[in-house]
Amino acid sequence: MKRKIRNEKLRKHIARRLRITRSVAGSRHPIVTVFRSSKHIYAQLVDSSSGRTLGTVSSRQKAVKDAGYTGNVEAAKRVGQALAELARANQVEQAVLNRNGFLYHGRVKALADAAREAGLRL
Repeated sequence: MKRKIRNEKLRKHIARRLRITRSVAGSRHPIVTVFRSSKHIYAQLVDSSSGRTLGTVSSRQKAVKDAGYTGNVEAAKRVGQALAELARANQVEQAVLNRNGFLYHGRVKALADAAREAGLRL
């Protein structure tokens, strides 16, 4: 029997995550999964047919980290650009964004927009 989640914010986050995952799961394109913490942002490119991770990019990597603080919109833009380069290296032109329950606003939106500007179709 499932326990009731009493924290309203957490309950809504989990509901969004499950709803988004269900809609993305049937895609034939690779999936870009985003996770954000208070200090960093992470993105990984997953092949949807085999479930294998093609590569990961995060604000903890040296190339992205050198420019300063890693928990802001600028860091998310750098991660988005690096993600598009990673996708290009793996011959991926189009992918599906799994924002993992996070609202499409702020750092998540900046990452997606930067990846689009760098040539990845999300």
